[in-house]
Amino acid sequence: MNICPDCDFQTWMGQVQAEMETALAERLPSPDAIPQRLHQAMRYAALGGGKRVRPLLTWAAGQLSNAPPARLAAAACAVELIHAYSLVHDDLPCMDDDVLRRGRPTCHVEYDEATALLVGDALQTRAFEILAQPGLTDPARQVEMLALLAHASGSLGMCGGQAIDLAAVGKALNQPELELMHALKTGALIRAAVLLGALCGDPLQPEEREQLDRFAKRAGLLFQVVDDILDCTASTATLGKTAGKDEAADKPTYVSLLELEGARRYAAELRHEALEALAPFGPRARRLTELADFICHRQF
Repeated sequence: MNICPDCDFQTWMGQVQAEMETALAERLPSPDAIPQRLHQAMRYAALGGGKRVRPLLTWAAGQLSNAPPARLAAAACAVELIHAYSLVHDDLPCMDDDVLRRGRPTCHVEYDEATALLVGDALQTRAFEILAQPGLTDPARQVEMLALLAHASGSLGMCGGQAIDLAAVGKALNQPELELMHALKTGALIRAAVLLGALCGDPLQPEEREQLDRFAKRAGLLFQVVDDILDCTASTATLGKTAGKDEAADKPTYVSLLELEGARRYAAELRHEALEALAPFGPRARRLTELADFICHRQF
C-alpha cells in the first residue's frame, strides 16, 4: 500500500483510488467461482469506475487517528460495497429505472433484473463479512464499526432515505424535509465512511469526535446539493449517468426548492460549515479539507 502522506491532493487521491480498486478486486469472489454469472456481475458493479468518494473519506479520516493502512482498506471496502449495492438497486426498474451508470450499462441492463437484485444482496453481505474479519481491530471496536455501518445502511439510514425519496415523487418538500431525506439517503453512508476511518485508529477525544461528526453531516448534505446541481447543469457524457433524471421524474431537489443560484449559495455555506468543523484538528485534517473542496467543486 503506497499511499503518500505528503504529496499533492490529486496524487494522493489517485493512489487511494488505485489501492481501492486492488483491495476490492482481492476481496470480491473470483469471476470463475460458482455461481460464475453472479460473481461476474458483482465485479462488474463494484469495479472499474467511480470517484470512490466514500473510501477517500475513510482514508482521510484515518489520518486523524493514525489508523493502519490495512485496517483502513478493509473499512473502506466495506463502505464502498454498501454504496455499490445501493446503486445497483437504485437503478432497477422498480426504483429509478436507469440504464446508464459510470458511463456504461447498469447492472440489470448488462445482465438481468434478477441477477442485479442478487448482486445488491451479495455485495451488501460481503461488506459486513469484510468488516467482521477476525483480527481487524479489538472486538469491542469492531462491533461498534459493524453497528455504525448497519445503522447507516438500514431503515434509519440509506434505505429509509430511499423510501422517503420514492414517496416524495411529485410532491413539494420544504427544506427541513428535503434535508432529512438526504441526510438518510446520501448523508448516512458518507457519515459512516468518515467515522469508520477514525475508528480504525487511536480513539479520538469526545469533543474531537463531535467535531468530526459535524463535518461528516455537513459533507453528506454538500455532496447531495452538488449532485442536484450537476443533474441539471452537466451532460450525460460528463456525469456517466442520465442527466436531468430528477427533473424528468418530478423529484424534489435543492435546485427545484432553492433554484440554481440558491443551491449554489447553499453548497458554499455547507462547505464553509464543514471546514469550520475541521479547524480544531489543524494540519491533521488536510485531506478531509481537500475532500470538502473536491466535493463542493467537482464537475461530475
